[in-house]
Amino acid sequence: MTSPPSTFPDVEAIVVELLSNRPDLADAVVAETPPAGFDGTQQAVIVSRRGGAWVDDLHLDRPLIELEAYGPDKATAHRLANAARAELLSAAGRTYGTNLVITDVVEADGPRWLPEYLYPAANRYLCVLIVSLRIG
Repeated sequence: MTSPPSTFPDVEAIVVELLSNRPDLADAVVAETPPAGFDGTQQAVIVSRRGGAWVDDLHLDRPLIELEAYGPDKATAHRLANAARAELLSAAGRTYGTNLVITDVVEADGPRWLPEYLYPAANRYLCVLIVSLRIG
């Protein structure tokens, strides 16, 4: 039996890097936190780890990755959500560093329209994907 790593890979940074290279997200901020002055109407994709689980026998980290896509209107937010999820869903097989491989990506929820209470003027779609990362 192996042990889970004392720290998990920074999957948020990995996903931000993946999405930042996608041409149809070039006009959007792609980050782990909203930029200064953010009010929810700018084009942005915010990436967050929302839990997940360590699968010991497979030596996998399986985080839930939440993508929040914002735009000046509902159609733009929807387009950004679809572009972000398409990029992440196509990431299986990519290697990072010398010991980290994305083995699978599965959609768990979304994209779905979700009101934003922190930013009342926001147009937001949210989706959640399960990313399987083999370590070692």
